[in-house]
This record gives sequence, C-alpha cells and structure tokens, in this order.
Amino acid sequence: MVRGMVYGLAAVILPTLIIAHPHSAASQTMLSCAGRSDVVKFLDRNFTEKLTAVGLINQNSVLEVYAAKSGTWTLVVTDVHGISCILLSGDSWDTIPALPGLAT
Repeated sequence: MVRGMVYGLAAVILPTLIIAHPHSAASQTMLSCAGRSDVVKFLDRNFTEKLTAVGLINQNSVLEVYAAKSGTWTLVVTDVHGISCILLSGDSWDTIPALPGLAT
C-alpha cells in the first residue's frame, strides 16, 4: 500500500518537475529522448557524468542517475526498448555514505 502511494506521488511530482525545471543540457541541444547509448555518450562527452545510481521503476522502466565529480547530475529513465529520456538535471550532487548499522 505504501509503495503504491509512493509510485502515485512520483507519477504526479515527476511530470510537474519536468515542466517546472527543464534540463539545461537538453534545452541546449534539443535532446530529451534518444537511444540509451547516445544519451550516455552525450552525458559523458559534455558533462563527464557517469552512472552513479540505478533503480527499477516498474517492469518496463529503469531510473538512472548520472553524476560528475564537478557536481552536475542528470536523471534519466530508460524503457525496455532502450530509449532513454532525460528528466532533470542539476548541480551540487553529493554522495552520502551509508551509516553503520543502517540497512540499505
């Protein structure tokens, strides 16, 4: 039940964030969706961003976070057909280490 509520909330928030905060890299190059390998190459070549985190959204989509040492980050969703869409980007990415004894 809680998981369903989280997915429902994400389904409302993500489109709102996409509209409110367009991806600066995407707007510069008119890139929003393309083959995954093309998106990965674009992020590496233009921002030196590398895959940092990944998670399943559902049986048909994977959420990927790409980040660079400079602090830039990009949120990408990839479908089962290998099409990736850039959703959000930002600055000041920071990886937080897991606390001892805290299950992750």
